[in-house]
Amino acid sequence: MTEHTDVVVIGGGYAGVMAANRLTRRDDVTVTLINPRPTFVERIRLHQLVGGSHDAVVDYRKVLSERVRLVVDTVTRIDAAERSVTSATGGTVGYDYLVYAVGSGSADPQVPGAAEFAYPIAVLEEAQRLRPVVDAAPATAAVTVVGAGATGIETAAELAEEGRTVTLVCGGVLGPSLHPRGRRSVAERLARLGVTVLEGPDAKVTAVTRDAVRLSGGRELPSEVTVWTAGFGVPGLAARSGLSTDALGRLLTDETLTSVDDVRIVAAGDSAAPSDLPFRMSCQAAVQLGPQAAETVLSRLAGEQPAPIDVGFVSQCISLGRRAGVFQLTGRDDTAKGFYLGGRPGAKIKELICKGIPWQLAYEARKPGARTWWTKDAKRRQLLQTKRREAPATAERAAWPGTRRAAHHGHRR
Repeated sequence: MTEHTDVVVIGGGYAGVMAANRLTRRDDVTVTLINPRPTFVERIRLHQLVGGSHDAVVDYRKVLSERVRLVVDTVTRIDAAERSVTSATGGTVGYDYLVYAVGSGSADPQVPGAAEFAYPIAVLEEAQRLRPVVDAAPATAAVTVVGAGATGIETAAELAEEGRTVTLVCGGVLGPSLHPRGRRSVAERLARLGVTVLEGPDAKVTAVTRDAVRLSGGRELPSEVTVWTAGFGVPGLAARSGLSTDALGRLLTDETLTSVDDVRIVAAGDSAAPSDLPFRMSCQAAVQLGPQAAETVLSRLAGEQPAPIDVGFVSQCISLGRRAGVFQLTGRDDTAKGFYLGGRPGAKIKELICKGIPWQLAYEARKPGARTWWTKDAKRRQLLQTKRREAPATAERAAWPGTRRAAHHGHRR
């Protein structure tokens, strides 16, 4: 009788689904995906859910291999010694290998009043909670969006296109990850939509009340609806389970995505910190890290040394309502370049990308392992070399595959 290997994947986002699908390459591997929701969330469309133009969910039957068993539950603890996970409903699932792909969510806001009166939208339930609030607000209601990364920009544009009166509070510069040319294009489109953009040191939020937002420069903005997009955090599952994490709570791994504590645990996506040099939290990184985490498991099952990760970025793409967008080319190290496409072409490319991601997941489900599209970032090699030179010799030896090391602590979308 053929002996089966049980692999549990925690988290059914972009990285988790890609990992689960890739693991079905071997017939002797049984894959269980544990996720708190019964449907796949298109997280890159959550701003559209808030704006009312998309529900941001896809049936798992369209993106997940039929060989993957889906368990709708939340993992509350990992027992590495027993190789098992405990769920919120009290069940226990054993594993031979574990893929940790719990993703990310809203960071706990440290600003007084933000947790009580502002609406985060980093996960499905948050966006669903905000949508009826927006619908119920008068057409003339002042809406404030806090945070000027991609999520904040997209949300502000989506609501302004609906005719809402929107102020975007940057807390610094608008679109800090963009090239100045792309940033100008974004600013011009927001201005045409009527969005008031507040930048600079006086545009940091110091407090949120039920009907206002206070800024560091002393100004108080009337705000009937305040949307909070300033920062992302990760679930505390790894730390709660006694595994080594970085300061944000991402699972510390080596360059093969293997936990520094346990060779049977690998990580992928926003919740992974390979070599304590995590990638930008993004769908673009997740769809590459997911299958590579699976390949690490498959290599070990084949008795081979897992390959180090190869991740390369191509672009940053931001929608500016339904009729405009910015497609910003980047280097493989995610550094913005001067070339971009704006306006209607930018919107079409963004929508093509959004539609293409579920197709990629479904393709991996049908033909696991057929596609490899990642490219090594040469700059990451340099960062790793510098990190190893600066580390003590003992720490350097402990940081690589098959070894253990103590936790050490040290994001942007």
